[in-house]
Amino acid sequence: MVLAVEAEMSKRNFEITAVWDEDAKVWYAESDIVGLHVEAETLDEFEKVAREFASELIVENHYAGEDISKSSLASLIPAIYLKTGGNDKQHC
Repeated sequence: MVLAVEAEMSKRNFEITAVWDEDAKVWYAESDIVGLHVEAETLDEFEKVAREFASELIVENHYAGEDISKSSLASLIPAIYLKTGGNDKQHC
């Protein structure tokens, strides 16, 4: 499931994997986005939180000031992919 449009500049792609923790009964995030820690009881909640914070964290933690100042806004929009992993088939 794609959460944002793909970037023009240098293909900045990020992944968020929702993994089901059977013991805790929650979905948690495995991601290459620095600072993104998501935990939710449902996949819908997980997606909502991931959508809310992922783009902001990417701008804060993955872009240098010169990237932002020398690029158009459209070229800074990252591609963020949400996928499920682990034992999630019965929970989707």
